[in-house]
Amino acid sequence: MERTYIMLKPDCMTRGLTGEIISRIERRGYRITNAKFVWFDEKLCEEHYAHCVGKPWYEPTLEYMTSGPSLAMIVEGENVIKGMRLLMGPTKFGDAQPGTIRGDYATSNARNLIHGSDSPENAEIEIKRFFGENA
Repeated sequence: MERTYIMLKPDCMTRGLTGEIISRIERRGYRITNAKFVWFDEKLCEEHYAHCVGKPWYEPTLEYMTSGPSLAMIVEGENVIKGMRLLMGPTKFGDAQPGTIRGDYATSNARNLIHGSDSPENAEIEIKRFFGENA
């Protein structure tokens, strides 16, 4: 059994898509084992998006991620990291195919509704970041 970190971003919350996306995750056969609302502040945003700090899109990302709550989740299942990446679709919403979360609902690269860990190592780092050492 594998686990990953999934986050529904502020645009998902404000657009009322949280239930729809959770349903898609569950229909795929994955189990949400922990979830909580997270309000990003500048420090958390800088930590989570450290790879973007200094890039032209970091400031808009900071503004966006601090604009409202996100839903942090631990999701478990067989091959869940790869499966969730397929379910989400590519980060660039223009590349995301219909039937994926981003292909169906994203409105831009910046507002693409969902984040998911890209490897087992990053999943554990992100789970600890948002749920603590004993998660």
